[in-house]
Amino acid sequence: MITRILVILIASDFLLQAGWGLIGPIFALFLTEQIAGGTAVMVGFVVAAYWIVKSVIQPFLAHYLDTKKGERDDFSFLVIGMFVANTVPLGYLFVTEFWQVFLLEIIRGVAMAAVVPSWSAIFTRHIAKGWEAFSWSVESTALGFAAGFAAAFGGILATALGFQAVFLLVSCFGLLSSGLLFLARRRLFPSLASVKMEKKEKRSDKNINNAHYFI
Repeated sequence: MITRILVILIASDFLLQAGWGLIGPIFALFLTEQIAGGTAVMVGFVVAAYWIVKSVIQPFLAHYLDTKKGERDDFSFLVIGMFVANTVPLGYLFVTEFWQVFLLEIIRGVAMAAVVPSWSAIFTRHIAKGWEAFSWSVESTALGFAAGFAAAFGGILATALGFQAVFLLVSCFGLLSSGLLFLARRRLFPSLASVKMEKKEKRSDKNINNAHYFI
């Protein structure tokens, strides 16, 4: 069985990949046609900047998260990283030079270095015993559909609406993906709701006692 937390995580990842998948077919075109000095060589360096930054930082953040008990740190890194990464496409609405593109990709690399290990940690912990292969296959299948449909529509949208519209859509999908994670918050931290309820009950009891005192 797929637990509800996994359903939320997979749905969030689906939206994230569907959004960023829209950029795939057009990113090189955007850089070479819209950015001053854009060449195939510069496109390669921009892509490399993201992957190198993410790959260097990710193991250190993952190790840090492993040293922390509970899932509050994982969830915090996941949500903050997602929001930061998904605001990067908005920056592409204003870039005109390659150093600005490099800066945005470095920021995205750092953000995704926080997202990937924290998402994977939470996902792994909440897989139902005996359903490991199936759970990961559902995640992979969802990403495959997201990437496939997004790649098909990315080029169409860029041709019909322009690059800026696509970047706005990417950010919207990403922010929806980030917001969806909050549905998992109560299931990850059920104690939060109970603590709030206990505080409310204590205040209520205190008010009743005060009322009896004045009576």
